[in-house]
Amino acid sequence: MLKLSRTLAPAIVAIAFMAAACGGNDPAPSADPSAGESSAPAGDSGGDADLVVWTDSLKLPAVKKVAEKFGADNGITVKVQAISTDLQGQFVTADSAGNGPDVVVGAHDWIGNLVQNGAIEPLQLSPEDLSGYSPKAVQATTYDGKLYGVPYGIEALALYRNTDVAPDEPKTMDDAIAAGQKAVDAGKVDSALNLPVGDTGDAYHMEPILTSFGGYIFAQDDAGAYDPADVGIGKEGSVAAAEKISDLAKAKVLRTSISGDNSIALFTSKKAAFLVSGPWALPDIKKAGFPYAIQPLPGFAGQGPAEPFMGAQAFMVAANGKHKDIAQEFVNNGVNSEEAMQTLFAETQLVPAMTSVQETVTDPDLTVFTEAANAANPMPAIPAMASVWEPLGKAYSAIVSGKDPVSTIKSAGSTINKAIKDAG
Repeated sequence: MLKLSRTLAPAIVAIAFMAAACGGNDPAPSADPSAGESSAPAGDSGGDADLVVWTDSLKLPAVKKVAEKFGADNGITVKVQAISTDLQGQFVTADSAGNGPDVVVGAHDWIGNLVQNGAIEPLQLSPEDLSGYSPKAVQATTYDGKLYGVPYGIEALALYRNTDVAPDEPKTMDDAIAAGQKAVDAGKVDSALNLPVGDTGDAYHMEPILTSFGGYIFAQDDAGAYDPADVGIGKEGSVAAAEKISDLAKAKVLRTSISGDNSIALFTSKKAAFLVSGPWALPDIKKAGFPYAIQPLPGFAGQGPAEPFMGAQAFMVAANGKHKDIAQEFVNNGVNSEEAMQTLFAETQLVPAMTSVQETVTDPDLTVFTEAANAANPMPAIPAMASVWEPLGKAYSAIVSGKDPVSTIKSAGSTINKAIKDAG
């Protein structure tokens, strides 16, 4: 049984006593699988539950198992709600109004916005207290030196290969493109490499090219914190990456007709030799039934390593929840345990953030994604990142469409810097 902190135990005992005295409410979670599930919009704060957790529908079964065990162990009622649309936005609105949940489960790159809006509070843990987790996952959930979330799952892009048409593992992206082009020339596929671009660009999927050529979006300090005053777009590394993107577009390796909407489907239809995507593509690729292989994204020949963005899913404590002490206890101890992390991994099949759980992963595909995520760079969670996505994506799309790479990427840098300055 989970041992409550000295300061919180009396509070939970008191809550359980009051619940029993006020009319026969059973403090133990219901065994009904649907109990506590809701698609309620912001404004439904969970009624009389002692702990209310909001998550999305995909994570609901996993989060319910962990939360309900915490409730059963401590004699309190819990309610886990699935918010079907705009979880982050609804959470900010509800927390500000004082009728939101006690805990929210979401992406680490929300943290800067949530902190800026006063919607979450630091955990009663330090980054050093999470030494049993992937360092990149801890870095992702740390903001201004404070830990705001306990990470449980991490993900990053990798390189898929149709081994029927490209049997050998490439050592560099140049090798992959050459093998893919050979398959195109032989009439086996239509595309050497499916890397999403689209009409408006895709800065997320282009990040491995940018980083391999020495580019960066924001400079980082020794602790990995991002500096919005040092934007790398428009500087030397980004110019080299833009020129490479231009070359790949001229060779018809990169095309705006390949987007996030069709890149996976075209690969599973055997129309591409390689695909840059994440673990979310796995179910469709397995269903397609042809032999494939996955590897961490290699860098380009003579350049640095490719570092895609790493994303982390985390539990965060609401700043204006009704039961903040219980919420802190739940996240700091109920979630932050190997047992909880094993449950979350078993239910979600996301690469675990806790290293001891990573060591139990036996699926070869997830093993590759574990390696890829541990080597990736956390997506910036600072508010300034909101000024980056659109202009950088449009710049990439314009370059692929034939615009001058140097002037286009430098113009994007100027636009980003101005937007950050204007936002204050």
